[in-house]
Amino acid sequence: MTVGGVAAASGDQEIIAWFEGVAENAGLVQRQTLRRIIELNHSTEYLQKWLGRDLRVQDLDPVALESLFTSSVPLATHADHEPYIQRIADGDTSPLLTQEPITMLSLRLVPIVPVTSYNGTLKYLVCYSPPNELHRLFPVRAGGRILEFIYSSKQFQTKGGLTVGTATTHYFASEEFKTRQQSTESFVCSPHEVIAGGDYNQSTYCHLLLGLAFCDQVDVIASTFAYSIVQAFTSFEELWEELCEDLREGTLGTKITSPKMRRAVMDCLTPNPSLASKIEKKCRELEESNWSNLIPKLWPNVKYIYSIMTGSMQPYLRQLRRYAGDSALVCADYGSTESWIGVNLEPSDPPETVTFTVIPSFSYFEFIPLYTRKEQDHSSSVVTDDFVEGEPLPLSQVKVGQQYEVVLTTFTGLYRYRLGDVVEVAGFYRGAPKLTFICRRKLILTVNIDKNTERDLQIVVEKGSSLLSQTRAELVDFTSHADLAVHPGHYVIYWEIRGKADDSVLNLCSREMDAAFTDHGYVVSRKTGSIGPLELRIVESGTFRRILDYCIGNGAALSQFKTPRCTTNQVLLRILDRCTVKIFWSTAYG
Repeated sequence: MTVGGVAAASGDQEIIAWFEGVAENAGLVQRQTLRRIIELNHSTEYLQKWLGRDLRVQDLDPVALESLFTSSVPLATHADHEPYIQRIADGDTSPLLTQEPITMLSLRLVPIVPVTSYNGTLKYLVCYSPPNELHRLFPVRAGGRILEFIYSSKQFQTKGGLTVGTATTHYFASEEFKTRQQSTESFVCSPHEVIAGGDYNQSTYCHLLLGLAFCDQVDVIASTFAYSIVQAFTSFEELWEELCEDLREGTLGTKITSPKMRRAVMDCLTPNPSLASKIEKKCRELEESNWSNLIPKLWPNVKYIYSIMTGSMQPYLRQLRRYAGDSALVCADYGSTESWIGVNLEPSDPPETVTFTVIPSFSYFEFIPLYTRKEQDHSSSVVTDDFVEGEPLPLSQVKVGQQYEVVLTTFTGLYRYRLGDVVEVAGFYRGAPKLTFICRRKLILTVNIDKNTERDLQIVVEKGSSLLSQTRAELVDFTSHADLAVHPGHYVIYWEIRGKADDSVLNLCSREMDAAFTDHGYVVSRKTGSIGPLELRIVESGTFRRILDYCIGNGAALSQFKTPRCTTNQVLLRILDRCTVKIFWSTAYG
């Protein structure tokens, strides 16, 4: 099995048989997975608290064990696990959550143990093998390269000696990743020193430079999140002249200060005046067309672009498509720091409609039915946020068309853990549900009785920004804030736009967004005046880059960075307010 979809035939049949088997028998595999988790960890403090010290797992059949577990262990959030995780971080080596010692934590203090790497490897094998059609739909060449915009960030030690970092940083530091890099060295544009450079601006420059140096060999462009790809090519628009000069001379400018990165990149470069001149000519043409079709113009052999493109990444699709032209956008798989969940078996589907087939051996999954108040049925008993909840269901009992919150029980010591992701069941692959990601459940905008999620905000911004098509402008990025410092409180939405939009159009945008919030509490509050008019603030070019710089400087990793869609962070608000160049107030309810 090799990267980029070039599959080794000898292993395919075994993987196909395994995948088809677990999908066909998803309910049985789920009970076996739960049994294995409990067998490994039933002597831990957490499980003994709920299942008792005298539990004999071998005396219970899988159905009885599943019933005992779901009836005895309560649904939990991170706050319920946090006291145990903090003890582990401080050096407590007793079996608190897992029997196997935990040696790594994510930045959000989620435990990571070696079985996570196993699941990641299994996911990788499924994704690059049948029945996934990626390599059939987008065949790549033997020896073709991948231009990956990936970044490692700093790791640090807890009081008890555990290593803390982002999930991707742990992976990039792992032997598994290093083995992959060594075994597929001819496929990768950037050496490990660029990925682990520690300065995302320098790493991005080197990624781009080496991508240009090998431009005719690049078959795939990839990153963890779509944001990173958009950010890289936005930087390219500013850096292309310097990049061409370095390409011509076979050297690196003074902005690359990391000695290790410089040496590694210089080892890959040779002077190439003819290629530099060819790229310069294309870049001057691209400037005239607002950089549309940048990727196929400069990387003519790219078959597809691979990244997470759902959820909070969806707003970047418009910019990504401008760069990508006709190049295919392939949405990466569905996972979280806590667990991998599902894989994209239909890579030709557009990101907006992609589904993820749950792999029932990754974790034990439960699904909490979510209803609006109009949809509430007799099984619904709990009202939280903007949803009415039903009783959690096992994977085998979910229904097509129903929305659910995902609950995980993992090998890493999370038990009935509410992930906060809202998904909808779009269908089944054999017995395994196919999920559409809807949104994160957390409310982000509220003044009093109004309740709006990230997905609600995204829909509103999409409706408002669609009016920019009347102009030569497009939305670059956005965030929001519920301003409670004035009375009545109101929503503030910050936009960074590219190009020029008339004030009259921006006035219409603010009105359209205000009217597009359909939450009953918001509509009533606006009509009665208990929530004030929506405020649209236009910020200057580069504002969200400043936000990125601030977040990276305070420990965030570019490989996992997501623009906060709502913020109360006073530093970010000061950046946004200082950079505001125009303000528009809605008259939707005037």
